[in-house]
Formats: sequence, structure tokens, C-alpha cells
Amino acid sequence: MKIGQLILEALESLSANKMRTSLTMLGIIIGVAAVVAMLAIGTGAQNAINEQINSIGTNLLYVMPGGDANNPQPLTLDDAEAIADPRYADSIAVVAPVIQGQMIVSVPGESTRPTLYAVTPEYFSVQSTELSEGQLISQANLDNFDAVALIGTDVAEDLFDRTENLLGERIRMNGQVFKVIGVLKKKGGTGLVSLDNQVIVPLTTAKLRLLKRNTPGQVDILMVQAASSEKINEAEEDISQVLRARHIRSLGEDDFDIMSTASLLEIASSIMGIMTAFLGGIAGVSLLVGGIGIMNIMLVSVTERTREIGLRMAIGARRSDIRIQFMVESALISLTGGIIGVGLGWVIAEVIGKLASSSPNTTLNPAVTLNAVLLATLFSIAIGLFFGIYPANRAAKLEPVEALRTE
Repeated sequence: MKIGQLILEALESLSANKMRTSLTMLGIIIGVAAVVAMLAIGTGAQNAINEQINSIGTNLLYVMPGGDANNPQPLTLDDAEAIADPRYADSIAVVAPVIQGQMIVSVPGESTRPTLYAVTPEYFSVQSTELSEGQLISQANLDNFDAVALIGTDVAEDLFDRTENLLGERIRMNGQVFKVIGVLKKKGGTGLVSLDNQVIVPLTTAKLRLLKRNTPGQVDILMVQAASSEKINEAEEDISQVLRARHIRSLGEDDFDIMSTASLLEIASSIMGIMTAFLGGIAGVSLLVGGIGIMNIMLVSVTERTREIGLRMAIGARRSDIRIQFMVESALISLTGGIIGVGLGWVIAEVIGKLASSSPNTTLNPAVTLNAVLLATLFSIAIGLFFGIYPANRAAKLEPVEALRTE
């Protein structure tokens, strides 16, 4: 029997029970739509995180206490100066020491809890910081222990309900009054982290008034910019040599960790890949449910068409013809449902993207990829064929005489 004739006969059989066929197909539609939408959202989130990390630069290293030591020695401003000294590390361009923490920031009648960064002027060149208005923190602000601050757009909205004309406004942190000298340019976020929910103050002022540490000169992290992307490995080795010399530990034991933007990118990609696969797997369960629905409806169809099957076999149809006929019907249901599901999944992903973009803290552009479409469609066809095997075999095993006697 030709494939064209098989398809026509399958369409005729399925159209005889349009409502039942549509409801059976609905399970496949929902399953494919869920898979496509989840994969698109996961891909969009991963792209957003990658863009944020890449925007920082590929020649940036983060140095933090830790390593193999049980009691790591804290990083200090002296460590930062030693790493920045070209006599010890000529592959290093800039070193920016940072202290960070959460802090309640308030004005009369309003308050918020952003991330507080205490920095030196080097921080702004490392992070490529841009302002929508005002000026950056200067060395003079550090030397004079000035109570000045830069605020993100989220903080500005929360406290003042605006992001413009804020220069000279006063905010309060830890009982201390700080003057706003600049507003950071909006950067957005992924929904998990907002780059606009932050306040930046001079490091010297923070150590004195806000974020005190036990060790003199202690900092939480050193942001180190290599001279170029090609020297990132050399810079990492230079940093290690300087800190090993300054932090006397047991042989082979480092009390610091060095992480590059490249490694951050790998970690983020790995995490998002696992999350995307997990979400896709959950959505794929609905495809299995749809496949069970196909098997159920095909078994009902075999029972209803027993006399038809017997008649076909009596006039010369082979068991393989009967088997193929029912397999084609189940494949058509799953293929049609898969195609509709891809379109529905794309619409769902676009709607979620629009809703996400309406949030000021989220930048998410779901991406429906060809791989996701092919995966969902081929998987739906495979589901249809797999769950159509048993009904098809059951139909093919009917004895013609007994089938013709069936009322």
C-alpha cells in the first residue's frame, strides 16, 4: 500500500471522530508547547546572564579569601598594593579592592535594602561604570572620608520615585547621612539579580562608618584587571605568587581563590543548562501523558473497527498493512499536535518575554531555537509511534473470522 493512500485513509478514519481526535491531540499539543516554551525561556535566561558577564570584560579576575586553608588570612589593602606593583606583577593593569554588604537605605517615609559597595576610584574603570547624571567617587572623596554616594536606578525609584535631578539629595545609612553625587546608568538584570539595586560609597568612609572589619585594611574582594585578555593566565599566576609570598601558609596550601569572568561564564552556562534540561524534562512528562492518551484512543479505535479490520483481512490485507495503518494514524495525531504545539509554545514564550520586560528588574528575551523545535517535534512523533505500537499489533493479531463475527 502506498504511503499517500495510507495517509488519506488515516485522515478519513481520524476525521470520522473529530472531537475525540482533537482531545487526544490536545495532550501532545500541551506537551510540545511546554517543552518549547521552557527551553526558550531557559535559553533566553542563559543569554541574558552571558551578556551581563561578557559586558564586564574577559580580562577581569576576582580574588577572594578561601582556597585550601581552614582559616584563610583576609585580603587587605596592602595585598592590593602589592598586586598592583609592576615590579611583582607586570601583567596587571588595575586592582580594585571592594567591601560589600547589605544595608538599609532610607529617606523620610521610604526605605529599601540594596547591596552596598565600598570602593576606590579604580573600581569604576574595572567595571566600566556609567552615570546617567552626576560624577564618580574621586580619590579626594576617599582622602577626605566624604559621606557621598552613587545610587542605582532601582534605589532612586524606591526612595524618590524618580531617577533624575537627584544630585544633592540626602539618604541615610546606619544612622549616617550621605549626599547623592551621582545616579548609575540603568543596566537591568535577570530577575534573580538586579544590577540597578546598589549603592556605592568611598571605601574609607564605609570602613569608618558602615562596613567595619576585624582586620585593619581588610577587604572582601579584589577585582583585578589584566593588561589584556591574552595575559589573563599570566595575571592569575602573578597574583598567586604575590599572595603566596605575603600569606605564609603550609606548603601547597593557598588561602585564596581566583575566579575569572571566563570561569564565571562556564559556571553560569552549566547551571542554566541544568535548569533548562530540568524544566524541559518536567515539560516532557506531559508529552508522555499525551502519548498514553494516544494509546488509549487507538485501543478504543481498534475495538470499534474490529469488523472493518476483519473485512480488510478477508479481502487480502496483510497483518503488516493493518499494523502500518494504525501506526500512521497515531503518527499523524502526534505530528499534527507537535506542529500546533510548536506554534503555541512560541506564543507562550513571547508572552512571558513581554511580561518579563515589563518588570524594571528583568531583562529576558526567550529564544526559540531550531534545535528546540526539532527536539520537541521529533520527540512527539516518537511518542506517537511508541504508544501506537501496542494498539497496532493488537489490531494486526485479530483473526479475520472472529473479527467478522463481532457485533
